[in-house]
Amino acid sequence: MGTAPTSPDLTPGDPTMKRSLAAVLALAVAPLLAASPAQADPSGPGRPGTYLLSGDAGGSKFEGIGADERRGLFYVSEVTGGEIHRGSAGATEAEQWLAGDGTDGRYTARGITTDAAGRVYVAGGPNGIGTGRPDLWVYAPDGRLLAALRAPGDNVFLNDVAIGPDGAAYFTNSNSPQVFRVALDGAEWDVARWADATGTIEQRAGFNLGGVVVSADRSALVVAQGNAGILWRFDLASGSATRVETGGAALTDADGLVRRGARLTVVRNVARVLATLELTADGRAARLVSEVATDPTRVLTTAKVLRGRTLFVDSKFDEPVASGPYEVVTDPLAR
Repeated sequence: MGTAPTSPDLTPGDPTMKRSLAAVLALAVAPLLAASPAQADPSGPGRPGTYLLSGDAGGSKFEGIGADERRGLFYVSEVTGGEIHRGSAGATEAEQWLAGDGTDGRYTARGITTDAAGRVYVAGGPNGIGTGRPDLWVYAPDGRLLAALRAPGDNVFLNDVAIGPDGAAYFTNSNSPQVFRVALDGAEWDVARWADATGTIEQRAGFNLGGVVVSADRSALVVAQGNAGILWRFDLASGSATRVETGGAALTDADGLVRRGARLTVVRNVARVLATLELTADGRAARLVSEVATDPTRVLTTAKVLRGRTLFVDSKFDEPVASGPYEVVTDPLAR
């Protein structure tokens, strides 16, 4: 558990103190788990608490999730094959929306998000490394391919993506401390290396830059470096990177990030922990509010808010050969 504030009138071991600590933790986690299956649902009663994904006969693993709030839809990326699945907030079962296994040059898919127009942006992870295949894709809401792009460089692992206040999509690179920007330039889609923090961010073994969100004041991107347990702030005006001061909070295995107001939730995948921090509006500092264990039978990767609830992807990364059921869940915690 993270350190919770205590009253100066309470002493360790006092039952009143234990009740107070429990209350603090409940308040910290409540915004994240708002409208769980047992609670009132802001978009109407009867929504499922678990969404089923279809899988391949040989086993499927998943990672990214995007949410289209306007249409009530969510999209999930499949690592094994690169299929894209689509579900509705009110329906128990999602469907395969886009085929994989080479469709549009896509053999794997990682981070995914949507913009205000409902367009879907897909990060390809290592799809283009040594293959000449695309690193990312942009699709219209009806599934039409709008762009399949190669990012500049030969060792690009596009991990996650967020839409900036300028309407462009910003993709993180796990193989180098870089962020790429994708936008419609006139009639053509363009991808450019927007920020390169080489010399500021130490590149380490394993997955580096991953989850990304926009700060509350829209001045910066906040990016997780999962193998180091560090958050970085990329200034949207200059592209410069500075470390987010987190007071030494343990954030190793940081994967997906979810910001709701001042609350930043970090999904620590194989650590099986959700860390909730209070993030300053400009993204320069954060204070740990709580740490809670997630379901030990799942490895949760990324999450998005849809119609008042947070949806978490159960990746199946802990299974050598994955088997169903394949699920997106709204109740991520250990029992």
